[in-house]
Amino acid sequence: MRSVAFFLALIVAAVPAAAQRLSDAVVPEHYTLWFAPDLAKETFRGRATIRAVVTQPGTSITLHAAELEFGEVRITSGGRTQTARVTTNDEAETATFTVPNRLAEGPVTIEVTYTGILNDKLRGFYISEANGRKYAVSQMEATDARRAFPSFDEPAFKATFDISMMVDRGDTAISNGRVVSDTPGPEPGKHTITYARTPKMSTYLVALLVGDFVCREGSSEGTAIRICSTPDKRQLTGFALEAAVHQLKFYNDYFGIKYPFGKLDIIAVPDFAAGAMENAGAIMFRERLLLVDPKQSSVAARKMVAIVLSHEIAHQWFGNLVTMKWWDDLWLNEGFATWMESKAVAAWRPDWQVELDAVAATQGALAVDTLPSTRAVRTKVETPEQINEVFDPIAYEKTAAVLRMIEAFVGPDSFRKGVASYLTKFAYRNAAGEDFWTEIARVTGEPVDRMIKSLVDQVGVPLLTIRQSCVGNSSEITLAQSRLLIAADRSSEPRTWTLPACFKTGDGTTGSTTRSTARCEVIERPTQAVKTSGCGGVFANADARGYYISEYSPEAVRDLARRPSSLTRVERLNLLSDEWWMVRALRHPVSVFLDLAAGLASDDTPAVLDALQTRLAFIAGNIADGPQRAPFQQWIRDRFGPVLAKLGLPGTPRDPDDVQARRATMMLLVGVSGGDAEVQRRARELARQYLANPASLGASLAPTVLQVAAVSGDRALYDRYVAKLAASTAQPEEYYRYFTALSWFTDAALVQETLKFALSPTVRSQDTGTLLRGMLRQPWARQATWTFIKDQWPALTAKLGVFQGVPEIVIGIASLCGAQDAADVRAFFVRNPIESVERSVEQAIDDIESCARVDARQSEALAGWLPR
Repeated sequence: MRSVAFFLALIVAAVPAAAQRLSDAVVPEHYTLWFAPDLAKETFRGRATIRAVVTQPGTSITLHAAELEFGEVRITSGGRTQTARVTTNDEAETATFTVPNRLAEGPVTIEVTYTGILNDKLRGFYISEANGRKYAVSQMEATDARRAFPSFDEPAFKATFDISMMVDRGDTAISNGRVVSDTPGPEPGKHTITYARTPKMSTYLVALLVGDFVCREGSSEGTAIRICSTPDKRQLTGFALEAAVHQLKFYNDYFGIKYPFGKLDIIAVPDFAAGAMENAGAIMFRERLLLVDPKQSSVAARKMVAIVLSHEIAHQWFGNLVTMKWWDDLWLNEGFATWMESKAVAAWRPDWQVELDAVAATQGALAVDTLPSTRAVRTKVETPEQINEVFDPIAYEKTAAVLRMIEAFVGPDSFRKGVASYLTKFAYRNAAGEDFWTEIARVTGEPVDRMIKSLVDQVGVPLLTIRQSCVGNSSEITLAQSRLLIAADRSSEPRTWTLPACFKTGDGTTGSTTRSTARCEVIERPTQAVKTSGCGGVFANADARGYYISEYSPEAVRDLARRPSSLTRVERLNLLSDEWWMVRALRHPVSVFLDLAAGLASDDTPAVLDALQTRLAFIAGNIADGPQRAPFQQWIRDRFGPVLAKLGLPGTPRDPDDVQARRATMMLLVGVSGGDAEVQRRARELARQYLANPASLGASLAPTVLQVAAVSGDRALYDRYVAKLAASTAQPEEYYRYFTALSWFTDAALVQETLKFALSPTVRSQDTGTLLRGMLRQPWARQATWTFIKDQWPALTAKLGVFQGVPEIVIGIASLCGAQDAADVRAFFVRNPIESVERSVEQAIDDIESCARVDARQSEALAGWLPR
């Protein structure tokens, strides 16, 4: 849309996992759905008529239903209509309709009247509030269509849908199809909107929205496009419309298959658990991910809108047109959309260099995949809780990285033809992983089926250890495979994948590496040797296309650090990231990484500097303990302070985007990790100017200024930030600048103030987990935040439920760093088990224990490296 035996024994629910899967005794073909929401009472009435086929004759039909109250149920089969008795199973979230006489094999019609609640947990059909009024909104993925209508709520049960809604006279409603009629009544003060029949699709793609939404209209190649919002934010919809017009045309051309769902509505809603959701023909977004003012927004904000929009539009083909058979192949949806998202944006805005963002995003997958508790891309799941957990970086970023690697190996044109063939073959149907890789192998003529299968079904990330020897004017490069783990006494494990490794070597005289010497080899044995001409240095992941971590010798890393221009931008980013994993796995001393960081200090690529800042902040917050802290901060100031001074502070809003981005990153690094008092003072001065006049700062620098100012900010500054929140609700980007900055105040009393604020009614439930996750990431706030979470756990779960917010908090808990912290987290979740975050808890504990080991083992190396 994003297990260890110990926890399995303690947390897995007692209900058999398979209990919630339906049989294929009855297969749906068509739904006719009618909804009548009562926003004031937060309830709705519904009628459902389901045409289906009985494949196994019997006297009952079982389908999914949750939190629904049934009225009359009638079933017609073989010309006979019978009234059914209804029994429900709350644990399995099913309803069984039983009739006196046997239902024959063949067509059957199920007619149901029922009522439901518009819940406050952002799932199913739920209530949202903004601007002093209520809205009804839906989020059906993964298993919540059953909260809106009785259904065969599994992706393989595709059907067509006729939907209508009766809503208040002054409101409108949006669903998957275009509006075919809008008539008064039939009840007083109401009107009924009926929508065109949908193509075959899965239940989780049904969309329902009710309120006073307003839309900006456009079109792309004959497809009507609307960007919709609440009335106060319509002026922020123009950029998204421009992006959507370009992207829809790009995908039509790329796939050779015209957009399949008639019209495309894209709606920003006030409360939304997911970042965005790809409902067929009616995509929904969090407001901050869709609505921007191009004249006052940062490049980062516009890029995020374009990327997420591209992701969701790509889903109209990957996921909606062709849908996975079951959630264990979620990667066929999410990984493919993640892989495609940068293509459409790069074609539209090449100046944004989104290929760097894709490489940076892969680090999120590696952060999970280097843990013992990671999972395979294809993981068996059954219950809603298990399904919810596979919306993670493995499904998204790892899959996308694997696809980029295979695409580079077979060639973009050949891979594109394979993808188009796969989509055409399975259009309006369901597919499994084998269907995809078999088709790609057939079209390309390459053994990509073996490659993809080894990376999808096998757990973990490959580590390629590279060693080079030179005889005369030729080199022998030895590549050894293993699995990289950041765990005690398990830094790697024997493991073999089938993967293409692309490397390039120097010419043996200047030592430079060049794109022209890049060479790809299929690595499928534990150790392989490759001979090349020349004795120059080797870089083992040309263009950063491979999903693997390269381990060079420390001498080779330092050599590359002395000549960074020999690598492309994406390769420098990849090298920096690979060496960081050597630090985390305790395979290299942190001094090697710091030598590389010093060599890249003046890099002109924002993504490289972002990666530097993040890793140096980790060292400052977790490794530089006690007497090491002051000299490490001094090193940061000495090495990076001149870079910031050269960029200038604050510069002007007219500066190029990359200059503004680098300035912001250096300000954060020097001002926070480096503890530079003058930078903090200047940030406070700039923040006060910005509070008085937002035009005083460029949009790309403003968020960082507010954060750095907060580090040494007082109560008066804090109160001004909070006051700005209330005044910025009509401008999502502005609102979240102040909202995010609250977690950067270091004063203990203000930390407590922010924690209380996170749980207050003022903060939307969609944002509570985000704020607490941000607090957990701050070294000065994480212990207080963890204590608050433990103390307020009942209140947090009551506000958030267990499917949104709580997973984000658990991810934040991974920022703790100490053996005692790991034991405390383990004990807490034994006392408070939640199946929907079972694996995330395991991963958090792995991360915490790894951090503690890195602190203990790398502190000495840091002390020896620092100037005395």
